[in-house]
Amino acid sequence: MSDSSYRDAIFTTPLDRVASFSFDEQVVACFPDMIRRSVPGYGQILGMLGVLAERHLRHGGHVYDLGCSLGAVGLALAGRLPPDAFSLTGIDLSLAMVSRARAILTEECPEHRIEIVEGDIRQVEYRPASMIVLNFTLQFLSPGDRDEVIARLYAALEPGGVLVLSEKIVAADEQENAWLVARYHDFKRANGYSDLEISQKRTALENVLVPDTLAAHHARLSGAGFSRVTTWFQYLNFASMIAFKEA
Repeated sequence: MSDSSYRDAIFTTPLDRVASFSFDEQVVACFPDMIRRSVPGYGQILGMLGVLAERHLRHGGHVYDLGCSLGAVGLALAGRLPPDAFSLTGIDLSLAMVSRARAILTEECPEHRIEIVEGDIRQVEYRPASMIVLNFTLQFLSPGDRDEVIARLYAALEPGGVLVLSEKIVAADEQENAWLVARYHDFKRANGYSDLEISQKRTALENVLVPDTLAAHHARLSGAGFSRVTTWFQYLNFASMIAFKEA
């Protein structure tokens, strides 16, 4: 993939007022660098999605990538599966993300059946799907909307289908959570972010990104009807789960 993105320098300058974070043109321009330096294990999660699809995606089945950003899930699956193995719909609320994702996917995997659309995942009429991926998306929805979204996704999945949910998480124990947050900030410093950038980004995300505990995620998925839920990956306060709908 040709990467014409820029280094994330959005919060390098002291701001009198830090606006709430949004996925605007400025973020889109530096998003690959931002997510690489800000989300522990992001590359490993993407790398495993193709492997999970090989094991659990019905051949020719449909995939949803919800909150698709620049189409990384489509690229990951296309890198391991032939064009006839799946079709994919990516949905994102940010028109800037959608426009850039369409260009990237057209260039990188033109033979695969991948469609990127602008939309709100709370309002989409879902077609039957064999696999659904939410990579760091649910955390940006109002907590009051999350149960209904997961229930609708369960209903859309075919029997035997899987949902992959990756999220920033919060630990129930305050001391454990404080340690995880501190080490996460160390991770960001090690990737070149200053204390000013870390502080201003945290302020921008306050009340925009509201994390749940792992237990809350498991309870929500089980409550929606999933027969089995496994946390298959965790790196500091970031985790990924796979939920199975009974065949």
